Amino acid sequence: MTTYFQTEKRTHSNKSGLRNMRESGRLPGVVFGRNTENEMVHISAIEFHKWLKQGKSSMIDLQFDGGDTLTVLLEDLQRHPVTRDVLHVDFQRVQSNEIVRTKLAVKFTGTPTGTKQGGVVQIQCEFIEVEALPRDLPAVVEFDIGDMNIGDSVYVKNLALSPEVSVISGANESLVSVVKP
Repeated sequence: MTTYFQTEKRTHSNKSGLRNMRESGRLPGVVFGRNTENEMVHISAIEFHKWLKQGKSSMIDLQFDGGDTLTVLLEDLQRHPVTRDVLHVDFQRVQSNEIVRTKLAVKFTGTPTGTKQGGVVQIQCEFIEVEALPRDLPAVVEFDIGDMNIGDSVYVKNLALSPEVSVISGANESLVSVVKP
């Protein structure tokens, strides 16, 4: 499922100009891609936060005033070090016939049996890095951790992904563990 954000181009601003933009409910960002110029944009901060809370990393269509639409992926976001508010977003332009490298969100479902024995769930990483054609990228990778006991860990190699998706993250990279408190 594709998400749509109403987008406007912006000009280069100083710190106070960007702060004023954020205070008015707009989130500054940049769109970059291979063989194209970077474009400075801004989107609705409220809509972006709603989308971000869903925990998905699917395709985003940026719709400009002139009717142009640009398909992108969220590549990175910058947060304030104290308040954790989103300050800036980076979007990667996608071509339907080119392989893209991006991060996919991993969503852990279920309650591990080890927590009923006093264990604590520790999430080491919520994203994995993959390469695939845009149409083959899942919005989110779900993994059921309901059968985990104290001392169990889930690694990148334990995730089931379609064969069209190449995992870039290390196979032995730990994602989640159930440990003694």
